[in-house]
Amino acid sequence: MVYKKITLIGTSEEGFDAATTNAIDRAERTLDNVLWVEVEDLGVEIATVDTREYQAEVEVAFELAE
Repeated sequence: MVYKKITLIGTSEEGFDAATTNAIDRAERTLDNVLWVEVEDLGVEIATVDTREYQAEVEVAFELAE
């Protein structure tokens, strides 16, 4: 088996949990064989948005097709 890891950044105005969930949900909708997700970093964007935008940087690991 061979795996690949990619980095995604989920965002939400509701909080870190929602930002993480958004990234995981998108990965599961658009990638096959998602096996695990690791939360790498959390941040809050305040400079260019009207309200706080919570961000969760996650690494998504999935198995490559044969």
